[in-house]
Amino acid sequence: MSHVGDYDIRFATLVGILVGMVAMMSDFFLRSAFWSRGRSRSRSNSGGGGGVVLIVALVLAILAPLFAKLVQLAISRQREYLADAEAAKMTRDPEGLASALEEISRSPGELEAANRATAHLYIVSPLRSGAAGGKASGLFSTHPPIEERIKRLRAIA
Repeated sequence: MSHVGDYDIRFATLVGILVGMVAMMSDFFLRSAFWSRGRSRSRSNSGGGGGVVLIVALVLAILAPLFAKLVQLAISRQREYLADAEAAKMTRDPEGLASALEEISRSPGELEAANRATAHLYIVSPLRSGAAGGKASGLFSTHPPIEERIKRLRAIA
């Protein structure tokens, strides 16, 4: 309910649109650098800087969407912390919420129907393989580590 109250769906939609815009702009920059390089070669034979511009455009086209996606996932994880705090305020029982998260985390394995496209719809991340991967795999997760969520809820209590 706190995701609804905090307008998280609207916020996630706006962030998704911004990530898509970054991807489109990087693709546009790459294509314009590629096509302008071809035009400058036909006008003059000096074209020494065209290769550098193309390499920079290629690197930006690869890295910009990746960084935008990482920002989107980091925002998603922070919104989960906010939703936990709002839920604790709404129920007035942060310890009960923490114990519910502990119970959910004890499930034996991955859900069969879960995949990366639907992981953000669950209360906790249904993909167990990313949980054991350390900090780097946490960057690509839609949910913060459940232990950290439990620790923050117990700090509220």
